[in-house]
Amino acid sequence: MFNRTTVYVLVAALAAALGLIAAQAWFAHSPTGSRPALKAVRLFDPPRELPAFTLRQSDGTPLVPGELKGHWTLVFLGFTHCPDVCPTTLAQLAGAQKQWSALPEATRPRVLFVSVDPERDTPDAIGEYAHAFHRDTLAATADVPALETFARSLSMVFAKVPAPAGAPADQYSVDHSASLAVLDPQGRLTGFIQPPLEPKDIADDMTALSRSDR
Repeated sequence: MFNRTTVYVLVAALAAALGLIAAQAWFAHSPTGSRPALKAVRLFDPPRELPAFTLRQSDGTPLVPGELKGHWTLVFLGFTHCPDVCPTTLAQLAGAQKQWSALPEATRPRVLFVSVDPERDTPDAIGEYAHAFHRDTLAATADVPALETFARSLSMVFAKVPAPAGAPADQYSVDHSASLAVLDPQGRLTGFIQPPLEPKDIADDMTALSRSDR
């Protein structure tokens, strides 16, 4: 499923890099307006509409753009066999989620974990994995083409890394973007959070953004 040439991966990475460069240009010219001062989140203006997508949630129901409306949402790409970045990031996000847990459910920020390893990560597996960090974390996946389209729309990339010589073929890894995409309550891409992640700063920023849209 993941057979891709090195050229393809490089082109995808370049496209994502150009997207981030463009985003940085938008950050530099973003109007302050009524937005609160932020420490971790970098917003740009105007927000970017996401193309149509359909992911599959851990409970088997579809996740479509309309499902992401009404809340500020942080999106993280990863996979359950990830040895370091994914568990660390989800643990840090869980720390932020605990800090904003007192917000009303109707406006509480959300975290969406999207597995880019559908070959091994079933809906049940991603749900169990994500909920081990925080019960409110949404989890979804899709087939590789759909995931590639979704990742590109967020200026992110991922690529399968073959297993080391002599190891079973299913012991491959997946390289993926480590940043967090920030979606506004209209489901539009409107910013990023770059590592290193500070749970308190993320919680403060997402709380402030949620309250500013009331």
